[in-house]
Amino acid sequence: MITGATSGIGEACARRFAKGGYDVIATGRKAERLESLRHEVEQQGARCLPLCFDVRDAEAARQAVAALPEEWRPVSVLVNNAGLALGLDKEYEGDISEWSQMIDTNIKGLLTMTRLIVPDMVARNDGHVINIGSVAGDAAYAGGSVYCATKAAVKAITDGLRIDVAESAVRVTNIKPGLVETNFSVVRFHGDKQRADNVYKGVQPLTGDDIADVCFYAASAPKHVQIAEVLVLATHQANGTVVCREIRDER
Repeated sequence: MITGATSGIGEACARRFAKGGYDVIATGRKAERLESLRHEVEQQGARCLPLCFDVRDAEAARQAVAALPEEWRPVSVLVNNAGLALGLDKEYEGDISEWSQMIDTNIKGLLTMTRLIVPDMVARNDGHVINIGSVAGDAAYAGGSVYCATKAAVKAITDGLRIDVAESAVRVTNIKPGLVETNFSVVRFHGDKQRADNVYKGVQPLTGDDIADVCFYAASAPKHVQIAEVLVLATHQANGTVVCREIRDER
């Protein structure tokens, strides 16, 4: 099951897991994109069940999970990917409604899906939760304090869950990407494509496929191996704030 599967890392994860032999439950808010993804996954020989709901709506999420057909149970891997950043304002000038949307999606939505799926994993003594965090969760950067706080929360929640399920065979992983060129920055800057493109100017960023490969690697490790946390950066990115944007001739 992959949340936020209609674009970016989530969409790439759906393709990668399908290629790797998994059937995919794809969740998201946009029915047309989910249907397009379903066709793509099925062309790879896997099954895809699209579930259209917003992870911020706990009751809608509960109903969607409760209505899963028996042939789609149990969920072996949960990829908590749904998330977003909005704005790049100073904290004292930020938009409170945007803060709420980030907190409700990045933290509360992740917790909701974990609460709905993990009890069955524990009961079966098998399963894997992969949370998509961020390098932004390691340290705050200018204009991003609330988003960074939500990703710091993802780390704490992931670490806490790993402790809570340690007596079982359920594995828990936090994947922390750096610069990934997806629709992420377009959303952050409210559709300003030029401003979004400038985020990646002068450096070759990661792609959604790169992060999907890491997720699949973690899920494919032997059962006795738990990939607890992975920080994935572009080659010329050192951390959340240090990026070398000089274009060099590699010849």
